[in-house]
Amino acid sequence: MSRLALARKLPALLLAANSLAAHPALADTTEAAPKGAAVTVMKAVKSCFNNIVEVSGTVIARDEQAIRPERPGLKVAEVMADAGDTVQAGQVLARLSLPEGGSLNVQAPVGGVISASTATVGAIASGRGEALFNIIARSEFDLVGMVPVEDVGRLAPNQSADIRIVGAGGDFQGVVRRVAPTVESNSQLGQVFIGILGNTRLLVNSSGRALIRTGQSCGLAVPLTAVLYSNAGTVVQVVRRDRIETKRVEVGLMSGGNVEIREGLSEGDDVVARAGALLREGDPVRPFVNGAEVKQ
Repeated sequence: MSRLALARKLPALLLAANSLAAHPALADTTEAAPKGAAVTVMKAVKSCFNNIVEVSGTVIARDEQAIRPERPGLKVAEVMADAGDTVQAGQVLARLSLPEGGSLNVQAPVGGVISASTATVGAIASGRGEALFNIIARSEFDLVGMVPVEDVGRLAPNQSADIRIVGAGGDFQGVVRRVAPTVESNSQLGQVFIGILGNTRLLVNSSGRALIRTGQSCGLAVPLTAVLYSNAGTVVQVVRRDRIETKRVEVGLMSGGNVEIREGLSEGDDVVARAGALLREGDPVRPFVNGAEVKQ
């Protein structure tokens, strides 16, 4: 290039250099200004929570009937049923020999499961001693448990319950049948009887647990991981205009990994799904939903 041509281009070259110096972002458009940490957010949505009272207890027979002969001193001649059998009302369970000859049938007064039997051929059946048979009437069972005094007042007949019995293989539905009117003075625990629904064979004295639904509360729901507990109170971190805002909240019931927010949030707020102490008020962040960045 000739000196004359260079002299002509020099002003334009100087202008370009000054422009790059004044606006460094123009020099490298591939470097974007940092926008803060990436955070996963979830919308605060309306949801209803069941108010639950948890009860641990033992399976008992709701109505167990003892079967004895009306006449004393009869000998057992034949046994037609044994413990564990399911019988129908009127079914012959045993035959007794009469002293004058003939026999007397021992029948089931009600259908159900035979829980115990002492009937053996040749034994003397007594009208006052041990029963020949014990029947769990209609195969009905209760879960009886103890609850703290502060929960007794929340329980009432006909409340529904989800029940799990150890070794029974599966969950059962139940309903509160009766709540004791008093509590034990030493333990301050009250007794509740929960009827186990369905014609199910259960083992008496098995352990079980019931979740009794005593009511329902509807409000906003956020993940449990979104709530921070500190000396300053209970807070949730919200993303607004790509910055962190800390909200004091009042929490309520919990269920399925979510917690009820009774005050402090509005429906549709973008809540940090996993709140952290490293995020502070005003910090810039990049909100993501289902792995995709969202623009606010």
